[in-house]
Amino acid sequence: MVNEKENEIFGHHPGLFLLFFTEMWERFSYYGMRALLVLFLVSELADGGWGWSRKSALELYGWYTGLVYLTPILGGILADKLFGYRGAVLLGALLMTCGHASMAFDTPLAFYLGLGLLISGNGLFKPNISSMVGQLYANNPDRKDGAYTIFYMGINSGAFLGILLCGYIGEKVGWSYGFGLAGVFMALGMIMFFLGKSIFGEIGKRATPQSKKLARETIESEPANVVRDRLIVIGILSFFTIFFWMAFEQAGGSMTIFAKDYTARVLSGASANVFFWANTALTLVPMCIVTFVLFKLISKTYRQIPLSNAAIGLSFVIIWAIAIWMLNKEFNMKAYVVSFETTVVPEKEGDPKTLRMERTIQWDQPLAVDQKLFLIDREAKGGNGKLKIISEEQAKLFEGEFNATVIKEKQNETEVPASWFGILNSFFIIAFAPLLSRIWESPLNPSAPGKFGLGLILLGLGFGVLALGSMGIGNESKSASISMWWLIIAYLLHTLGELCVSPVGLSYVSKLAPIKFVGLMFGVWFLASAIANYLAGLTGSFIDPISEKYGLAFFFMIFTLIPILSGVVIWLLTPKIRKMMHGIE
Repeated sequence: MVNEKENEIFGHHPGLFLLFFTEMWERFSYYGMRALLVLFLVSELADGGWGWSRKSALELYGWYTGLVYLTPILGGILADKLFGYRGAVLLGALLMTCGHASMAFDTPLAFYLGLGLLISGNGLFKPNISSMVGQLYANNPDRKDGAYTIFYMGINSGAFLGILLCGYIGEKVGWSYGFGLAGVFMALGMIMFFLGKSIFGEIGKRATPQSKKLARETIESEPANVVRDRLIVIGILSFFTIFFWMAFEQAGGSMTIFAKDYTARVLSGASANVFFWANTALTLVPMCIVTFVLFKLISKTYRQIPLSNAAIGLSFVIIWAIAIWMLNKEFNMKAYVVSFETTVVPEKEGDPKTLRMERTIQWDQPLAVDQKLFLIDREAKGGNGKLKIISEEQAKLFEGEFNATVIKEKQNETEVPASWFGILNSFFIIAFAPLLSRIWESPLNPSAPGKFGLGLILLGLGFGVLALGSMGIGNESKSASISMWWLIIAYLLHTLGELCVSPVGLSYVSKLAPIKFVGLMFGVWFLASAIANYLAGLTGSFIDPISEKYGLAFFFMIFTLIPILSGVVIWLLTPKIRKMMHGIE
């Protein structure tokens, strides 16, 4: 294992950055698929989706994300007892690669099989790669907070790119392509970890009799009351994360619905130009940052792990190619006004009427004035959905297709994908993680419960912003055009809250847990996340009945009050919790 000071990267062990990139591509695959899951399920059959109700889609989302965080308990135990951390990470990565490949096949059997493989693989992967980060700093615990924050930056770099690219390809090209792309990078992450494992030395290997003896001696060196108190603290912090993640994980559920149906996503004129260049910067700046980190890793380890570096380099060549293709496609996207006839059935008594309508469509290929087109209503809502160009052969398969004529080209108009807003969380983490990492390593570093309380309150304030923005939406409304700034501000506050809770929580689990129980305690940590994710889907599924009776603002106020009250409670408990930590800071 390399320990020389000159081989450090930004002051940290180079192994941290191999874990950084491995986790980055795993999170690319997870969040890329998650960004598409609810949108795919609620999209109409004509648009390639399954046409599920919001309630059913959000319930499945809750079960899936809940089980994803439940299986790490078993994964932690298997790593401690059987596979070792490295073996568990590799097996988990293989299962998840197969899961994503299965979901690329557009059949119900393959879809559910893929979900099952992803749940199983994540259980082996997630807790054990986090444990390896902690082992890198076993002799330098003061640097763990900073290391886990850097590691968390890798997590969110992957989430950012996954949501951006898988979301775009899934919505604009095809759901199967989006699901399949997630699998490609999961496979590359597995390969680079396998080829570069020698950089870790003995870290992460299956426990030996000597290491088990050391673990027993470490536990026995601490008084039993101290060990018990620290495990209780892990339990307390885990309990409060339930309230955090139950609200935070609305991002993939009810907040995605809010983005899809209640947010003004069609931009024109100067707004469209600003969005295009802002989106270009949002895409390229984080990619440049993580590419720079890659170059630093390769420059320090090109002799030790050349094949692993080659695999990482290949993954970046592919990701840059896809990003440039996406930006070029959006640059060439144009809006056209089309005219077509459609039949409207009155809600009350009366005969159907044939009306000529004019609508705006977007297409990335040039269309001529008077050109004839076949269109399909993507959302099949009586002509109120978004229109998609289809071929004459496809038009024969659907009822409700339109024979349309291009009237004119419309300048500077674009539609923001509903999945796009999910990248804001990851972008803000990439932007603010280095700053908070410095604060956590400075004399201004708050205590663990202090950070948790602050994170919960910031999260609640974010939902307060959404509640305020939703106040003008009627109780019966299924759609609206609220400014996207409400979502942007909410994601900023949520992100700052997350940085106070999640990476810090991982660090404190590794500090407080005895060596023998590190894997199991990470499993307990993720059990709390499992409960929270299930509750997120369950509570999110009530968006329609609650908003119909009390309004959408009332729905978001629920997620405003619960985190804020939880944050206040944990602040009140801070003196007691710090005492039970017995010197761990």
